[in-house]
Amino acid sequence: MDIQAYMLDLGRAARAASRQLARTDTAQKNRALLAIADALQRDSDALVTANQADLAAARDAGLEPAMLDRLTLSAAGVAQMAEGLRQIAALPDPVGEMGEFAYRPSGIQLGKMRVPLGVIGIIYEARPNVTADAAGLCLKSGNACILRGGSEAIRSNQAIAACVHEGLREAGLPEGAVQVINTTDRATVGALVTMTEFVDVIVPRGGKGLIARVSAEARVPVIKHLDGNCHVYVDVDADLVKAGRIADNAKTQRYGTCNTMETLLTHHTVAAEFLPVIAAIYLSKGVELRGCPRAQEIIGAQVKPASEDDWFTEYAAPIVALKVVDSLDEAIEHINHYGSHHTDAIVTENYTTARRFLREVDSSSVMVNASTRFADGFEYGLGAEIGISTDKIHARGPVGLHGLTSQKWVVLGDGHVRG
Repeated sequence: MDIQAYMLDLGRAARAASRQLARTDTAQKNRALLAIADALQRDSDALVTANQADLAAARDAGLEPAMLDRLTLSAAGVAQMAEGLRQIAALPDPVGEMGEFAYRPSGIQLGKMRVPLGVIGIIYEARPNVTADAAGLCLKSGNACILRGGSEAIRSNQAIAACVHEGLREAGLPEGAVQVINTTDRATVGALVTMTEFVDVIVPRGGKGLIARVSAEARVPVIKHLDGNCHVYVDVDADLVKAGRIADNAKTQRYGTCNTMETLLTHHTVAAEFLPVIAAIYLSKGVELRGCPRAQEIIGAQVKPASEDDWFTEYAAPIVALKVVDSLDEAIEHINHYGSHHTDAIVTENYTTARRFLREVDSSSVMVNASTRFADGFEYGLGAEIGISTDKIHARGPVGLHGLTSQKWVVLGDGHVRG
C-alpha cells in the first residue's frame, strides 16, 4: 500500500464530508447517531467475537494487564457505547449557537457563533470504545474524523466502523464523515499528524510514548494529556468514613484508567487513625504500598519506601504511593509539583479549606468529597468524551461537544459603514 496516497485520499474525503456536516441539521445527525447505536446493539455478539480475537492476539504478543483491560470489550461495554451515542443524540446541538451579543457605539451588534472545527484526527491505543465515542461526538459537533486505532484492536475497530457506516448511510450522510484507518502500518500516524491541508486538530489517546511522538511530530494542533497522576488528599477535617470509601474507589475501582488515584496524601493529625484502615483495605485487594518515612512508621513493614520517582509516577497498576503532610499548603504544593494536572480530590468537611483547594490546585478537574474516577465524559453528562485535556488552550478536562467546536465573531448591521 502507498501509505501517503491512501492517507491523502482519506483526508480529501474527510474535508469534503466536513463541509456537508457543517450544514447538516440536528435531526439528521441524531438519526445517524441512533441508527449507529441500534446497529451496535444488534451486532453485539459479533463485536465481542471480534474483540476476543484481538484479545487472544494481544495475549500472545505479551501485552501487559493494563493494556488488556483497556482492550477488553464485553456485551455490557457494547451496551454502554450504544447508550453513550443515545446520550449524545439527546444533548443540545452546539453548532450554530449564538450569544454574547452587545451593541457597539458604532451601532453594530456584535456576538459569537459556535462552529465545528472541521476535520479531527484521533490516534488511540487499545480502547475500541473510542471508535464509537469519537464517531458520535465528532458527528454531533459537525466534524468529520479520521480514526487511527491501535494495531491490537484492529478487528474490534473495523467491526465498530461497519456499524458506524451503516448508520451514516441510513441518515443520508457520507461515509467520509467517519473513516477508520484499515492498516496497522505506523507510517499512517506520521502522515495524519502532518496533513495540515486536510486535518484541523489531532487528539492522541494512549500512553506517554504515543503522545510524546504525536506532540513532537505534529504540524497540526494537538489536544492532549501526557499523564494521569491523580491525588486524593485526606484533610484534618475529613470524615474518615467518607475518606475510606473515596480513597478505596479512586484506587481500586479500575487500575488502568487515567483518572485512577496514584498518590494518597493524608494530614498528619488524622494519619495514625486513617492510614492503617485504608492500608488494610488496599492490602486485602493486592495493592502494593509505597510510602514516605512517616507512612512507613504508622503502617509498618508492609510499606515499601517511596522514591522521588514514585511521586511523579502514573502506575496504571495495583500500586499506591502514600505520603503524610503537615498542612493544606503542603498538600497543594505536592499536587502542583508532582501531579499531571489531570484530576485531584480533597476529602474535608471544612468549606473554607475546600474552596482553597478548588481555587489553588492547578488541574483540569478538581473535586471535593468525591472519587477521582468521576473525571469522565460519560459521568460528566457529555454523553462520551473524545479525550481528556490537561492543556489550557483550547479545551481542558473531558472534551465533549463544546470542546470540538470553536467560535467565530458575528456582526449584525443595517447599512453601517465605518467613519
